[in-house]
Amino acid sequence: MRPEDLEKLVTRTMPFGKHQGWLIADLPGPYLNWFAREGFPSGEIGQLLQLMQEIDHNGLSDLLDPLRKPPK
Repeated sequence: MRPEDLEKLVTRTMPFGKHQGWLIADLPGPYLNWFAREGFPSGEIGQLLQLMQEIDHNGLSDLLDPLRKPPK
C-alpha cells in the first residue's frame, strides 16, 4: 500500500456492478466481503477494493474521513 492509495479510496468510484458510481470508501462491508470470498478483480481496482475490505474489516473506515473533500 502507498499513501496515495488511501486518497484514491475517497476519490475513485466503483466502475461496474451493483454499486457502480459509489466511492470505493463508501462501498458496503458485505459487498467488499463478497469480493474477498469470490476474488477481487485484477488491476488497480482490485487492489483498491482489497485495501478497502481490509480497512472496513478492521473497523478503520473513520480514518479516511480527513481525506474526504468537503462538500461544496
